[in-house]
Amino acid sequence: MAAPVPAPRTRLAFHPNNIHTTIKVYARCLRPDIEYKTLSVTWGTTAKEVVSTLLGKFRMRHRDPRLFYLSMEVRVRAAGLRTTLVLDDDARPAALQACHPKGYSKFSLQMRPGGLVKIYDSALMSSSQYKCLLTSERTTADELLAILLHCYDSTEGVERFSLYEVCPAQEYERKLHPDDLPLLVQRAWPSDSDCHFRVRRNPRAPPLPPRTIPLPEAEEEPSRALSALSLESDSDNRRYSPVYKFPSISYCRETKNDYLYI
Repeated sequence: MAAPVPAPRTRLAFHPNNIHTTIKVYARCLRPDIEYKTLSVTWGTTAKEVVSTLLGKFRMRHRDPRLFYLSMEVRVRAAGLRTTLVLDDDARPAALQACHPKGYSKFSLQMRPGGLVKIYDSALMSSSQYKCLLTSERTTADELLAILLHCYDSTEGVERFSLYEVCPAQEYERKLHPDDLPLLVQRAWPSDSDCHFRVRRNPRAPPLPPRTIPLPEAEEEPSRALSALSLESDSDNRRYSPVYKFPSISYCRETKNDYLYI
């Protein structure tokens, strides 16, 4: 006889994202006074999510998540050996821990080599002149902008800004592609170069989300009321939404963050 199929609720209860457990992560690389941190995770939690959670727990908004990765030390009791595995970003620490007896695996936060990048960011914060960030070789320009915005608790999106490579002596300026790697770009500069990175606001960035429009007064003109409210017809049950027209903007092939409004 075929095995009975569990009810939908039973299958949902045993989903990997619903099974909680704890893992202990040694994180002395963040600060000398931090030995380890115990985290509550699910079997579906990835190593990348564990790194982000650790940085959030210790309020290290200026730290680049790509600088860190998880390693797993596995001890083989019979042979008396210890093996250290480097976990991929999509590895699941809780599931790996369940494959070994309790106490025979150990997770540690490790740090990749990186470099300091100096960025003039007055476009983000008028009172700031520049900020130096320790980044990895794999950090992109957009990810670097996201770290800066997070440092200032900004609610604006990354698409509203761009990172520029500026060389005053050569009268040269280049807008970095969102996927460019700033640290590798900086290492290509001559040792005596005056080149630097600067954040600029995109002149053709998408507009901010519209604010809540108050209900019009009774004496307002009908045309203004229709433009501010969504109408629903009782006859054919159709919903009409206001249409906002933006000025037409030509698309520029050299910049990826420009948007075309119709």
